Amino acid sequence: MKGYAAKSALIFAIGAFLAVGSAFAAGHATKDEAVAMVNKAVAYIKAQGPEKAYAEISNKTGQFVDRDLYIVVYQLDGKVLAHGSNIKFVGKDMKDATDVDGKFYVKERIELAQKQPNFWQEYKFKDPVTNKVEPKEMYCERVENTAVCGGIYKP
Repeated sequence: MKGYAAKSALIFAIGAFLAVGSAFAAGHATKDEAVAMVNKAVAYIKAQGPEKAYAEISNKTGQFVDRDLYIVVYQLDGKVLAHGSNIKFVGKDMKDATDVDGKFYVKERIELAQKQPNFWQEYKFKDPVTNKVEPKEMYCERVENTAVCGGIYKP
């Protein structure tokens, strides 16, 4: 009986550990994680070239998607070159896109990218994890004629 109780306790402890680990993994990404992911994407684009990199960035199960954090690459005219959350945006001109408050967030983003090598931007967007429109902060870095961006949600 002692062995059975010990095994049961061990199985319970492992289950509790896995449940806690899953809860942390399901949480929102942080600003530091967004900056690190954008830096990783920039390095990948430079090392692999845009064609291969954009395909990987647009892969929902690839290395550039983590919980609610994903990478988006915009040409500085507003065209989406890669999108880690919604492949339907790739190839589309999004400069006239507005958030729920009417903010032209892509137009603002490309204007900021033309003036600064990196920046944070605030707007509202649908969180792919919760499926709710949430306040979002997007970190972007300019790479030649593109902006490579990754954002965090602030529920």
